[in-house]
Amino acid sequence: MNRQAQAAVLFLLGSALLHAGFTNLYLRYVKAGLQPLLLLSGAVLIAASLATVWYEWRGRRKADDAAEHGHDAGDDHGDGHVHREPRVSWLLVLPLLALILVAPPALGSYSAMRTGTALQQPYGYNKLPTGDPLPLTVVDYATRAVYDHGRLIKGRPLDITGFVALDGAGHPYLVRMALNCCAADAQPVKIALTGKIPPVLQPDKWLEVTGTYTARRTKDPVNNGPIPYLRVTEAKPVPVPKDPYDESWNN
Repeated sequence: MNRQAQAAVLFLLGSALLHAGFTNLYLRYVKAGLQPLLLLSGAVLIAASLATVWYEWRGRRKADDAAEHGHDAGDDHGDGHVHREPRVSWLLVLPLLALILVAPPALGSYSAMRTGTALQQPYGYNKLPTGDPLPLTVVDYATRAVYDHGRLIKGRPLDITGFVALDGAGHPYLVRMALNCCAADAQPVKIALTGKIPPVLQPDKWLEVTGTYTARRTKDPVNNGPIPYLRVTEAKPVPVPKDPYDESWNN
Protein backbone atom coordinates (compact mmCIF):
# COMPACT_ATOMS: atom_id res chain seq x y z
CA MET A 1 0.00 0.00 0.00
CA ASN A 2 1.46 3.34 -1.05
CA ARG A 3 0.67 6.72 0.47
CA GLN A 4 -2.03 7.55 -2.07
CA ALA A 5 -3.87 4.33 -1.27
CA GLN A 6 -3.52 5.02 2.46
CA ALA A 7 -5.07 8.44 2.04
CA ALA A 8 -7.92 7.07 -0.08
CA VAL A 9 -8.78 4.33 2.45
CA LEU A 10 -8.63 6.73 5.39
CA PHE A 11 -10.82 9.24 3.56
CA LEU A 12 -13.43 6.64 2.62
CA LEU A 13 -13.45 5.15 6.12
CA GLY A 14 -13.86 8.59 7.68
CA SER A 15 -16.65 9.43 5.25
CA ALA A 16 -18.42 6.18 6.08
CA LEU A 17 -18.23 6.99 9.80
CA LEU A 18 -19.64 10.47 9.19
CA HIS A 19 -22.43 8.97 7.07
CA ALA A 20 -23.29 6.50 9.85
CA GLY A 21 -23.10 9.25 12.48
CA PHE A 22 -25.37 11.66 10.62
CA THR A 23 -27.98 8.95 9.92
CA ASN A 24 -29.64 6.31 12.08
CA LEU A 25 -27.17 3.69 10.89
CA TYR A 26 -24.85 4.23 13.86
CA LEU A 27 -27.65 3.12 16.23
CA ARG A 28 -27.13 -0.43 14.92
CA TYR A 29 -23.65 -0.40 16.45
CA VAL A 30 -23.44 1.98 19.43
CA LYS A 31 -25.76 3.84 21.80
CA ALA A 32 -27.06 7.28 20.88
CA GLY A 33 -24.80 9.07 23.38
CA LEU A 34 -21.70 8.04 21.43
CA GLN A 35 -22.72 9.91 18.27
CA PRO A 36 -20.42 12.91 18.94
CA LEU A 37 -17.39 10.64 19.39
CA LEU A 38 -18.27 8.77 16.21
CA LEU A 39 -18.48 12.02 14.25
CA LEU A 40 -15.20 13.18 15.77
CA SER A 41 -13.53 9.90 14.74
CA GLY A 42 -14.73 10.33 11.17
CA ALA A 43 -13.46 13.91 11.05
CA VAL A 44 -10.06 12.86 12.43
CA LEU A 45 -9.70 10.11 9.80
CA ILE A 46 -10.55 12.54 6.99
CA ALA A 47 -8.08 15.07 8.37
CA ALA A 48 -5.42 12.34 8.53
CA SER A 49 -6.09 11.42 4.91
CA LEU A 50 -5.76 15.03 3.76
CA ALA A 51 -2.55 15.43 5.81
CA THR A 52 -1.18 12.28 4.15
CA VAL A 53 -1.88 13.71 0.70
CA TRP A 54 -0.25 17.01 1.64
CA TYR A 55 2.90 15.37 3.06
CA GLU A 56 3.16 13.16 -0.02
CA TRP A 57 2.80 16.16 -2.32
CA ARG A 58 5.39 18.12 -0.32
CA GLY A 59 7.80 15.17 -0.41
CA ARG A 60 7.49 14.87 -4.16
CA ARG A 61 8.16 18.58 -4.61
CA LYS A 62 11.32 18.26 -2.54
CA ALA A 63 12.37 15.25 -4.59
CA ASP A 64 11.79 17.15 -7.84
CA ASP A 65 13.77 20.12 -6.55
CA ALA A 66 16.60 17.84 -5.45
CA ALA A 67 16.64 16.15 -8.87
CA GLU A 68 16.91 19.51 -10.60
CA HIS A 69 20.01 20.30 -8.51
CA GLY A 70 21.57 16.91 -9.10
CA HIS A 71 20.92 15.42 -5.63
CA ASP A 72 19.55 11.93 -4.89
CA ALA A 73 16.13 11.82 -3.26
CA GLY A 74 13.27 9.42 -2.85
CA ASP A 75 11.90 6.70 -0.64
CA ASP A 76 14.56 4.09 -1.38
CA HIS A 77 16.49 4.71 1.89
CA GLY A 78 19.73 4.25 -0.01
CA ASP A 79 19.17 0.60 -1.00
CA GLY A 80 17.62 1.19 -4.40
CA HIS A 81 14.11 -0.02 -3.43
CA VAL A 82 10.99 2.01 -2.85
CA HIS A 83 9.57 1.17 0.59
CA ARG A 84 5.83 0.86 0.89
CA GLU A 85 3.63 0.32 3.93
CA PRO A 86 2.87 -3.32 4.90
CA ARG A 87 0.16 -5.10 2.94
CA VAL A 88 -1.70 -5.72 6.20
CA SER A 89 -2.78 -2.07 5.93
CA TRP A 90 -5.34 -3.21 3.37
CA LEU A 91 -7.30 -4.76 6.26
CA LEU A 92 -8.57 -1.23 6.89
CA VAL A 93 -10.81 -1.83 3.89
CA LEU A 94 -12.79 -4.52 5.78
CA PRO A 95 -14.61 -2.21 8.23
CA LEU A 96 -15.22 0.14 5.31
CA LEU A 97 -16.91 -2.63 3.32
CA ALA A 98 -18.87 -3.65 6.43
CA LEU A 99 -20.21 -0.12 6.88
CA ILE A 100 -21.10 0.29 3.21
CA LEU A 101 -22.30 -3.18 2.20
CA VAL A 102 -23.43 -4.92 5.39
CA ALA A 103 -25.75 -2.95 7.67
CA PRO A 104 -26.66 -5.58 10.27
CA PRO A 105 -30.17 -5.63 11.69
CA ALA A 106 -30.62 -5.00 15.38
CA LEU A 107 -30.29 -8.06 17.59
CA GLY A 108 -33.60 -9.89 17.81
CA SER A 109 -35.44 -12.92 19.08
CA TYR A 110 -32.71 -15.43 18.18
CA SER A 111 -30.22 -13.74 20.51
CA ALA A 112 -32.86 -12.89 23.11
CA MET A 113 -34.05 -16.46 23.65
CA ARG A 114 -30.51 -17.78 23.91
CA THR A 115 -29.46 -15.22 26.51
CA GLY A 116 -30.82 -14.90 30.03
CA THR A 117 -32.73 -11.81 31.04
CA ALA A 118 -30.46 -8.97 32.13
CA LEU A 119 -33.03 -7.51 34.53
CA GLN A 120 -31.37 -5.95 37.57
CA GLN A 121 -32.63 -4.03 40.57
CA PRO A 122 -32.29 -0.28 39.99
CA TYR A 123 -30.93 2.21 42.50
CA GLY A 124 -34.11 4.23 42.04
CA TYR A 125 -36.96 4.89 39.65
CA ASN A 126 -37.48 7.79 37.30
CA LYS A 127 -40.61 9.86 37.61
CA LEU A 128 -43.47 8.21 35.79
CA PRO A 129 -44.40 9.88 32.49
CA THR A 130 -47.84 11.30 31.88
CA GLY A 131 -50.41 9.75 29.62
CA ASP A 132 -53.31 7.33 29.56
CA PRO A 133 -52.35 4.65 28.81
CA LEU A 134 -49.06 5.20 30.62
CA PRO A 135 -46.07 4.81 28.22
CA LEU A 136 -43.32 2.64 29.70
CA THR A 137 -40.24 0.93 28.32
CA VAL A 138 -39.80 -2.83 28.65
CA VAL A 139 -37.00 -2.27 31.16
CA ASP A 140 -39.03 0.19 33.24
CA TYR A 141 -42.06 -2.06 33.42
CA ALA A 142 -40.02 -5.16 34.23
CA THR A 143 -38.05 -3.49 37.04
CA ARG A 144 -41.16 -1.91 38.56
CA ALA A 145 -43.12 -5.16 38.29
CA VAL A 146 -40.41 -7.32 39.85
CA TYR A 147 -38.63 -5.09 42.37
CA ASP A 148 -41.33 -2.50 43.18
CA HIS A 149 -44.20 -5.03 42.93
CA GLY A 150 -46.13 -2.72 40.64
CA ARG A 151 -46.71 -0.22 43.45
CA LEU A 152 -47.22 2.84 41.23
CA ILE A 153 -48.49 1.15 38.07
CA LYS A 154 -51.02 -1.28 39.55
CA GLY A 155 -54.44 -0.87 37.99
CA ARG A 156 -53.28 1.62 35.36
CA PRO A 157 -53.40 0.95 31.61
CA LEU A 158 -49.87 0.67 30.27
CA ASP A 159 -48.42 1.10 26.78
CA ILE A 160 -45.21 -0.85 26.01
CA THR A 161 -43.39 -1.44 22.73
CA GLY A 162 -40.98 -4.28 21.96
CA PHE A 163 -40.35 -7.16 19.59
CA VAL A 164 -41.89 -10.61 19.83
CA ALA A 165 -39.91 -13.65 20.90
CA LEU A 166 -41.21 -17.18 21.33
CA ASP A 167 -39.69 -19.88 23.53
CA GLY A 168 -39.47 -23.55 22.62
CA ALA A 169 -43.04 -24.15 23.80
CA GLY A 170 -44.39 -21.20 21.82
CA HIS A 171 -44.94 -18.91 24.82
CA PRO A 172 -44.77 -15.26 23.73
CA TYR A 173 -42.53 -12.58 25.20
CA LEU A 174 -42.19 -8.88 24.58
CA VAL A 175 -38.46 -8.09 24.49
CA ARG A 176 -36.12 -5.16 24.19
CA MET A 177 -32.35 -5.48 24.02
CA ALA A 178 -30.82 -3.26 26.71
CA LEU A 179 -27.62 -1.47 25.80
CA ASN A 180 -24.68 -0.38 27.96
CA CYS A 181 -22.29 0.83 25.28
CA CYS A 182 -22.65 -0.93 21.95
CA ALA A 183 -24.53 -3.75 20.26
CA ALA A 184 -21.82 -6.22 21.27
CA ASP A 185 -22.88 -5.98 24.93
CA ALA A 186 -26.66 -5.83 24.35
CA GLN A 187 -28.68 -8.11 26.64
CA PRO A 188 -32.41 -8.90 26.61
CA VAL A 189 -35.03 -7.83 29.12
CA LYS A 190 -38.20 -9.88 28.72
CA ILE A 191 -41.86 -9.56 29.60
CA ALA A 192 -44.09 -12.63 29.37
CA LEU A 193 -47.51 -11.99 27.82
CA THR A 194 -50.90 -13.22 28.95
CA GLY A 195 -54.46 -12.13 28.28
CA LYS A 196 -55.72 -11.11 24.83
CA ILE A 197 -52.70 -12.23 22.85
CA PRO A 198 -52.96 -12.02 19.03
CA PRO A 199 -53.61 -15.49 17.58
CA VAL A 200 -50.64 -15.31 15.21
CA LEU A 201 -47.30 -13.93 16.42
CA GLN A 202 -44.12 -13.87 14.38
CA PRO A 203 -40.71 -13.60 16.06
CA ASP A 204 -38.97 -10.22 15.62
CA LYS A 205 -42.19 -8.41 14.74
CA TRP A 206 -42.61 -5.21 16.74
CA LEU A 207 -45.77 -4.73 18.78
CA GLU A 208 -47.25 -1.88 20.73
CA VAL A 209 -48.99 -3.62 23.60
CA THR A 210 -51.59 -2.08 25.89
CA GLY A 211 -52.13 -3.96 29.12
CA THR A 212 -52.11 -3.94 32.90
CA TYR A 213 -49.78 -5.06 35.65
CA THR A 214 -50.11 -8.54 37.07
CA ALA A 215 -48.17 -10.03 39.97
CA ARG A 216 -47.62 -13.25 38.03
CA ARG A 217 -43.98 -14.10 37.27
CA THR A 218 -41.92 -16.82 35.67
CA LYS A 219 -38.25 -17.78 35.51
CA ASP A 220 -35.98 -17.40 32.54
CA PRO A 221 -34.92 -20.93 31.50
CA VAL A 222 -31.47 -19.66 30.49
CA ASN A 223 -30.32 -18.00 33.74
CA ASN A 224 -33.28 -18.47 36.08
CA GLY A 225 -33.79 -14.70 36.21
CA PRO A 226 -37.21 -13.20 37.00
CA ILE A 227 -39.60 -12.40 34.14
CA PRO A 228 -42.80 -10.51 34.96
CA TYR A 229 -46.07 -10.99 33.11
CA LEU A 230 -48.17 -8.31 31.46
CA ARG A 231 -51.91 -8.84 31.02
CA VAL A 232 -52.58 -7.78 27.42
CA THR A 233 -55.79 -5.97 26.51
CA GLU A 234 -54.76 -4.83 23.03
CA ALA A 235 -51.79 -5.32 20.70
CA LYS A 236 -51.01 -3.83 17.31
CA PRO A 237 -48.00 -4.12 14.98
CA VAL A 238 -45.73 -1.10 14.65
CA PRO A 239 -42.66 -0.30 12.51
CA VAL A 240 -39.18 -0.90 13.89
CA PRO A 241 -38.30 2.18 15.99
CA LYS A 242 -35.49 4.51 15.00
CA ASP A 243 -33.46 3.28 17.98
CA PRO A 244 -34.26 -0.43 18.45
CA TYR A 245 -32.25 -0.72 21.67
CA ASP A 246 -33.29 0.28 25.18
CA GLU A 247 -30.83 2.59 26.91
CA SER A 248 -33.11 3.61 29.77
CA TRP A 249 -31.05 1.92 32.46
CA ASN A 250 -28.14 4.22 31.58
CA ASN A 251 -30.23 7.28 32.46
